[in-house]
Order: sequence, then structure tokens, then C-alpha cells
Amino acid sequence: MVRTQNESISTGDGSFRAHVALPDSGYGPGLVVLQEIFGVNNYIKSVCERVADMGYVAIAPDIFWRQEPGFTAEPEEGEAGMNRAFEKMGAYDFGNVKADLGATLEEVKLMGECTGEAGLIGFCFGGTLAFLGAAALEPTCAVSYYGSGVAGNLGQADNITCPMLFHFGGDDPHLPSEDAEAVAARFADVANAKVLVQPGAGHAFDNNLNPMFSNPEAAAPAWQATSAFLAEHLPVS
Repeated sequence: MVRTQNESISTGDGSFRAHVALPDSGYGPGLVVLQEIFGVNNYIKSVCERVADMGYVAIAPDIFWRQEPGFTAEPEEGEAGMNRAFEKMGAYDFGNVKADLGATLEEVKLMGECTGEAGLIGFCFGGTLAFLGAAALEPTCAVSYYGSGVAGNLGQADNITCPMLFHFGGDDPHLPSEDAEAVAARFADVANAKVLVQPGAGHAFDNNLNPMFSNPEAAAPAWQATSAFLAEHLPVS
């Protein structure tokens, strides 16, 4: 059974909390799960449990800790929750990516349950963070789900040396198809990178807890590809 706990992570300018899910085996590679704009809410915690079920030590850092520690928004909050989440994202300082993600990667690697290597996986806002983290740090691998800021930061792609998997929806109203095409073109000749587009899928199609976004028909093959990617590049022994 997956066991969950909280960890405190320190940086040079303070500390923040992270949600952790441990695999039934008690140990495994680390996987940093990066939130949507809604914080470490029930969906992100469920993703942590999902990857823990696969044998990973999952850790989801509170990315908005400098603005409002513990901030979350759930689907039932409707437009009010959406507006609060967009405010947090709009005020986020991307200059903190290296410090916060770097501290989280080090934290999970030092945990007694972690076998030593760690990767990144992020969704929506977190998909952009996963890309930026892969460029700024040295994760074992990284997975980015529909990161709307990836195309605008392709200048950092040369800094990525780890294997990278990108997911996009083919009918995403929040992410122009031209952006996904630009990412695919940039990584077309990169041997350890792959860009997958789910036809007809909108934004946040993996979020099975939000009826506004959930698309099981797109989420299932995307997750199958993610599982295969992780098994190849961050294998569970």
C-alpha cells in the first residue's frame, strides 16, 4: 500500500513543504511531480500515488510557497478557484525554478527510500517547470505534459541533455497548435527526445478529477507512453 507523508525542503531563502508518496516496496527511484496552477491539490496527490504504485518515490513540492504556502484550488471551487490559481501563476517568479526544483531533486535523492536517481514530471504549469528544470539542472529524465511555456523558452533547449518526453493535446484551446509544432520541430533530430500529440484532446487531459478537462481516451495512451519512457530511462529495480 502506498504510504504518504510530508517533507520540509530548505533553500537559501526559506523552506517549503512537499507531499511524498512512497511505493509499497519501500524504496525506488525519485520522481518530482510538478503541479498545475492549482497547487498540490487532490489531483497532484493522486498522480503521486499513481507513480508510487509504479515503484517510484514521488515528491510534489509546493511551488507557490513564496506567495501563499499550501495554496490549492479544487474543481468544485469553480471560477473563483480558477481565478485564484491564475493570480498565483501570474505572480510566479520563474527565476526560482533552479533553486526550488534543485532543492527538491536533492531532497528526494537523499531520502533513505530513494535508490539514487530522480526525474521530473510536470503537468500544465508544471509541464513548463519540468522543461525549465531539465534545462537548468541534471535530472535523470523529464516528462512535460502540455506546458504552455515550453515553446516560448525553446532557446533553453540546448541545455537539456537528459531524455525528455513531451505530451500535447491536438485541440488545446490554451496552447496553440503552432507551439506544439515548434517543440516537435526543435526536438525532431534529438535522439533521446519525443513529442507526442493526442488527436482531439484539449488542455489538462490527464486531470481525471476535473470534469472540465478530463479526457480518458487521450490520457490512457499518453500515460502508457509515459510509463514506457520512465521504465526505459528511470527503471525501477
